[in-house]
Amino acid sequence: MRVRMLGFALCLTPALAGAQPPPPQLTLDWPAIAEKIVERLALQPGERVLSVAHPGRFEELIPHLRYAVMKAGGVDLGVVDVLAEPVPAAWDARVLGRALPEARAALREAFRDFDAAVMLPGAVPSHPAYAALQDLLREGRGRTLHFHWESGALPLPGQPLPPRHAIDAAFQRALLETDYAALAGKQAAFEAAARGAEIRVTTPDGTDLRFQIGERPMNRQDGDGSAARAERGVILIDREIELPAGAIRVAPLEETVEGRIAFPPSQWAGRPVEGLALELRAGRVVGVEARSGGEAAVAEMDAAGPGGRAFRELALGFNPLLAVPEREPWVPYYGYGAGVVRLSLGDNSELGGRVSGGYVRWNFFVDATVRVGDQLWVEDGRLVR
Repeated sequence: MRVRMLGFALCLTPALAGAQPPPPQLTLDWPAIAEKIVERLALQPGERVLSVAHPGRFEELIPHLRYAVMKAGGVDLGVVDVLAEPVPAAWDARVLGRALPEARAALREAFRDFDAAVMLPGAVPSHPAYAALQDLLREGRGRTLHFHWESGALPLPGQPLPPRHAIDAAFQRALLETDYAALAGKQAAFEAAARGAEIRVTTPDGTDLRFQIGERPMNRQDGDGSAARAERGVILIDREIELPAGAIRVAPLEETVEGRIAFPPSQWAGRPVEGLALELRAGRVVGVEARSGGEAAVAEMDAAGPGGRAFRELALGFNPLLAVPEREPWVPYYGYGAGVVRLSLGDNSELGGRVSGGYVRWNFFVDATVRVGDQLWVEDGRLVR
C-alpha cells in the first residue's frame, strides 16, 4: 500500500521528431469535476474523506479533489493506492491470494473512522481497500462515491465505441450539467408507480418479461451522496453512490418473474451466441434457445452455480444526458441514460434479494418498452413519461 499525502506529479513528455500526431484528447475540467464530486457528497465540516485510486489513472484529478475536500471544511485523509494491474506475469497468484484477507482486515480497522470515500477509476471490489470499505458500509458506517469513469462506456453489437475524448466529453457533461433535483423527482415517481403494480418489459426481438417488486428496496442513483441519504439506506448500494448518476435498480420478488428474455448478438463463456432466448419461471431460467452458440450460454450459467440461472435485477436509466446517441450509438455509463434497460442475472443479495453466489451478468437493452401497470414509461428505448 502506498499512501500519498499532499503530493503533486509533474509529467514531462519528450519531443517525438517525425512521430504521428497523437489522437485528439479532451482537456478535462479537473477543478470543476472535483467540486462537483464534493458537492454531491454534501460534506459537513470535519467529515473525514479518503480517496482510493489506481496508480496512473486520473492522477490529474486527485490534487483538485483533495483541495476541494479541504475547501468544503472536510478532513483530507489522503489517497490509498490499490495494487496496479495487470501485475507482472512472473508473480505467484497464490502469494497475492494469501495476502488479501489479512490486508482487508487490517484496512478495515484503519478506515473505521472514515465518513466518506471516493472510489476513483481502477479501484474495484477485489482490491483489499475497496473490500474493507464495503465491509464498513455493511456495518452502517460511512458512505462511498463511485467514480468509475473509465470502464463505463459499453459498445452495442456491431458498433464501435467512440474515441476516448468523445466518451470523456459525454461523461463530463453529464456530471456537471445534470439537473439532479429533476432526476431525483423522476426516479421517485417511478418508484411510487411501481409499488403494487406489475412491471412488463418487451423488446422487438421477443423479450416479454413480467414481475413485481412489492416492498423490495429500490436503489435510486440520483447523485445524492450525502450522509443523510446514507443513513436512510436499506441495502449496501444505498451507501454507494455513482457519478455520473441516472439509474434505478431493484431486485423483483423472485417468485413473480415470468416470461422470456431475447438477446441481441452476445457473448457467453467467451464465445459468440446468436438468437438467444431464455425462458424464466418463478425467477429462474428453465429453457434456453439459440440459433447458434446456445451451449456457451448454458455452460456459463452452469459454471456459475445456482445463481447462474436466477434473475437478478431491473435497472432503468433516467438521465437524458447519458441517453444512447442516435448517430454512432453506444451505451454511456453502464446504461444510466434515459430509456436504457438492464435485465441482469445472478446474485442480487446487495439489492435485498434472496439469490447469492457471486455471479453477476449484466444484459443491456436499448430498444425496450417498459410498462408499469397501465402506465407507459419507456417506448422503444425512449423514456416517454
